[in-house]
Amino acid sequence: MRTLLTSSVLALAAMAGAAHAEISACLITKTDTNPFFVKMKEGATAAAQENGIELMTFAGKIDGDVESQIAAVESCIASGVKGILITPSDSRALAPVVTQARDAGILVIALDTPFEPADVADATFATDNFKAGELIGQWARAKLGDDAANARIALLDLNASEVSVDYLRDGGFLQGFGIDIKDPTDIGDEDDPRIVGHDVTNGNEEGGRKAMENLLQIDPNINVVYTINEPAAAGAWEALKAAGKSADDVIIVSVDGGCPGVQNVAEGIIDATSQQYPLLMASKGIEAIKAWAETGAKPENTPGLDFFDTGVKLITDDPQEGVPSISSKEGLELCWG
Repeated sequence: MRTLLTSSVLALAAMAGAAHAEISACLITKTDTNPFFVKMKEGATAAAQENGIELMTFAGKIDGDVESQIAAVESCIASGVKGILITPSDSRALAPVVTQARDAGILVIALDTPFEPADVADATFATDNFKAGELIGQWARAKLGDDAANARIALLDLNASEVSVDYLRDGGFLQGFGIDIKDPTDIGDEDDPRIVGHDVTNGNEEGGRKAMENLLQIDPNINVVYTINEPAAAGAWEALKAAGKSADDVIIVSVDGGCPGVQNVAEGIIDATSQQYPLLMASKGIEAIKAWAETGAKPENTPGLDFFDTGVKLITDDPQEGVPSISSKEGLELCWG
């Protein structure tokens, strides 16, 4: 195991009995503990095996561990891989080393989190993160009805870096709820009095709990909670319970659509979540690397977008008029495709 990375390196044979694959690639995720990235790794590994690609995988220690991701890209360059799939922990700070990789003839594809600008990478396979946030914002506003005018909103974001996936989901939620988001790339510049505040979670349960505790100290009457992902939502729920809140007191909405998160929807812990499809992101990425190695062709974007849209669906067992959704039962059948 590499000392500076939390993930092991996998070598998959191109075919039975072969010592090495002709095509090699890397997958670099933000962590190897978040279920979203665990599933992404599973998808990439299976697709690499199917396509005869030798795959090395790396991950940061926590979400935001830029140094480990930079070291991983440098290792991949030195290994002479044909392609790199990466979920950047910082969509700006990783740009220089990604440019080095592309200059070396490596196809670089962002998964889930776009670079800034998007063309830092050769392609991006991702959810429309703004739409994902917008759907849960629209749902929360519809659920509250006239009471939305008096909402007390807590926003549990990712980290202080304000990377693209963070401000896109946050801004999408606020816009869906009917709040002016000012600068779409700046978290926290809104002046709507319904917003109690923002705090960061590092995308994990412990961070979600601490952030929720902090915001409850500002206003114990919070009744709408947006979270960057479902582990953060689970932590927020624990803090709310400890503060004497029930599921009837607070609406919690999130993004990811992993099986544990959708199960939380079924149990009434999370009221609505936007489901992504990391297996599809990963498998499409592997297929694109194979095509690049064999033909030099790069993947094309979804028409009208600067990325390939892998889709999003709102999951809730309390559908609201005008907001398209599917049930938690349907969501459990899809997690994660």
